[in-house]
Amino acid sequence: MAGDLEMATRRLEALTGIAEIELTETAAEFAEVLVREGSLPQKAALDALHIAVAVSGGIEYLLTWNFAHLANATVRNQIERKCRSRGYEPPIICTPEELLGE
Repeated sequence: MAGDLEMATRRLEALTGIAEIELTETAAEFAEVLVREGSLPQKAALDALHIAVAVSGGIEYLLTWNFAHLANATVRNQIERKCRSRGYEPPIICTPEELLGE
């Protein structure tokens, strides 16, 4: 398992009571497109899936502290263009601080 186990546990606890979005075949296919067509590198395939599930689930905001592959102005622009070119409205990808104005 990658990452800090204690922080992962705290993040999961924070999600208690929040509805889950189903992983659909459409989302999985779009995640593959994000990687195959260069919006995200292969090593960010899980990040691509995260985006694709949010897009297919109609999520308005995707909060992240992942500055390498998500909360990054250059990458965000590429993701937004790819979403729109496929007929999807992209979520607003931002950090919690950006959303809260802190």
